[in-house]
Amino acid sequence: MSTMQTNFTPHRQRARRDWDALCILLEGILGMIIAMGIGRFSFTPILPLMQRDLGISNSIAGWLAGFNYLGYLAGAVLCFIVPRLMRTRYVTISSLFLSIATTVTMGLTLSVFFWGILRLISGIVSAILFITISAEVGEALSRRGYSHWLGSLYGGVGAGIALSGFTIPWLDRIGQWDGAWIGMGVLAAILVIFGSTITTRKTADFKFTTEQKHQSQSLRILWPLIVAYFFEGLGYIVTATFIVAIVAMTPGLEDYAAYVWVVVGIAAVPSTVVWPLLSRRIGNKNCLLAAYALQFSGILVSMYADTVIEITFTAITFGGTFLGIVALTLAEGSFRMKHDGRKSAAILTASFGVGQILGPILAGFLADLQESFALPLILASTCIMIGWIFTLIDRNFISQ
Repeated sequence: MSTMQTNFTPHRQRARRDWDALCILLEGILGMIIAMGIGRFSFTPILPLMQRDLGISNSIAGWLAGFNYLGYLAGAVLCFIVPRLMRTRYVTISSLFLSIATTVTMGLTLSVFFWGILRLISGIVSAILFITISAEVGEALSRRGYSHWLGSLYGGVGAGIALSGFTIPWLDRIGQWDGAWIGMGVLAAILVIFGSTITTRKTADFKFTTEQKHQSQSLRILWPLIVAYFFEGLGYIVTATFIVAIVAMTPGLEDYAAYVWVVVGIAAVPSTVVWPLLSRRIGNKNCLLAAYALQFSGILVSMYADTVIEITFTAITFGGTFLGIVALTLAEGSFRMKHDGRKSAAILTASFGVGQILGPILAGFLADLQESFALPLILASTCIMIGWIFTLIDRNFISQ
């Protein structure tokens, strides 16, 4: 009996580690659904409802999106300057509360000024939660030997996008645009009960390093990746902000607009697993080049799309690449800055955030100027191509 117990002990320990790692991952996915899929990206499917019911222009929509991404940039910079924020339970719990509160309050006011403030705050807390959850889950899985699971974490963003895309049309029938905001906030409040624990897990205290020389060297080899990620942020966000509105304006596709965001989310969920797996075979650089090229092709098709098949192709290529690019870029940055992976995540997220601020503002202005989305989509495709070029000339990839 004693021998049998001894033999079973390693199996029980492994099963316990498996279960513990799975719970950590699932909690992180729920956190991403709340912070990103709902708190940040529910604006996209609600935007056409606000334009329908309130008549807001594309320029105002672009500025509102820009304020959100300005907040996202500010949150990333804050995590870079004050890294201990990522270890503070009070900050993460407050960020979850603010994410829910700003979502609900969007449906309780008609003031463009207050909408801008709310989207700004929402952006700040979504960045803090994104970086915190990524770091916490990454470290916890790595300690247990499951670092290869990390890509699945970002599938939570896609799941949240699909959830919001499916839920918002129903909320619209019940309470129109304001009911959609309030309903999504309530849904986030329900999910936060299950997802908030991941952001408060106790991990080792942040250690400041004196490896300034190594960090400086790592930053020098990081710059092409930073530039490419900036242009990805500027280019992808045009589609992320306006894809539902674009479909809603296309004759014959109005009824499909409500569900195109669902297709984006469904395509995004497996992408965070597929691209990292593919990178093990062909390398991060080749994977990123392929993802940029696929995203570029989808944007080109969207310029002339007037059928369900064409717009579905755009949704799939967009959803299937943008989170893959995020996962691959953050992983590559972590490889290059081995002494401080958190700092690389904050720097890259900040670069991405600057692009996100400029994208919707420029796109909204161009859309109103021409009264179509042709120029914004040309802007987006050009930026994605520039990102592809900087990736191509980058000779610093750890995994070629």
